[in-house]
Amino acid sequence: MRGMPGGFGGGMDLQKMMKQAQKMQEDLMKAQENLGSQTVEGTAGGGAVTVSANGHKEITGIKIKPEAVDPDDVETLEDLVLAAVRDAQAKAGALADNQIGGVTGGLNIPGFGGR
Repeated sequence: MRGMPGGFGGGMDLQKMMKQAQKMQEDLMKAQENLGSQTVEGTAGGGAVTVSANGHKEITGIKIKPEAVDPDDVETLEDLVLAAVRDAQAKAGALADNQIGGVTGGLNIPGFGGR
């Protein structure tokens, strides 16, 4: 419809938009793949417990220093492990937000990102 504001005429290139959307989708898929190969570490207790995770927030390793193991105080060790896991997941989420945000320009696209 001619002369209507917001119509589809007047310079909007639908084919160009579709190509840009396809490129963004390809870039998102590459970023998602790359996240799986990147590692972050969360720590607790001054490094007594270290948890490794990939960019998908999957835990890939846990290291516990011997001095953190006290048979008379297992509860503290459990708390340290939980804190290190949460730290690793937060760092993985930030990594994903950063990389996916770089592709999307800050758009919130369901199914992508760290959240």
